[in-house]
Amino acid sequence: MTTPFGGPGRNTPGLPNLPTPPTGWPVGSFATYEEAQQAVDYLADNEFPVSDVTIVGVDLMLVERVLGRLTWGRVLGNGAASGIWMGLFVGALLAYVERNSGLLIVGVVAGVLFSLLFAALGYAVQRGRRDFTSSSQIVAGRYDVLSQPRNAEKAKEMLAKLAMGAGPST
Repeated sequence: MTTPFGGPGRNTPGLPNLPTPPTGWPVGSFATYEEAQQAVDYLADNEFPVSDVTIVGVDLMLVERVLGRLTWGRVLGNGAASGIWMGLFVGALLAYVERNSGLLIVGVVAGVLFSLLFAALGYAVQRGRRDFTSSSQIVAGRYDVLSQPRNAEKAKEMLAKLAMGAGPST
């Protein structure tokens, strides 16, 4: 069997090979992923069969946080930094294979020049349409903890104790 990406199928028992909706009954709902993790950790610490549990992010949204303004200086600086690393890598490989340490410097210079060129071209093509940098993340509006029906009532009871401040009994 293969995965959609062409590799061998996963050999993890109980996990589907294709994306499928989660199964189980809701036993808790939490505002943050950290709270849902803590709930599952509490269940695990109290000998609950957590292989029956799934955390599901509901009401997914893409959040793009703007980090700063994009300027020619920042574009060229990032291009040069990227080129240094790529040039160091290629130059080190060439210097090792050819036994000539001068190739390391040639690699760094060539890496910086090419990276500067490509960074400048990419920014120029944008023509000011996206003059900011950002970071994107998928987050959920809430996180539900599901349990298979055979243990759902027990999980609900345990999480109710946790919500009342019982804390872990380990």
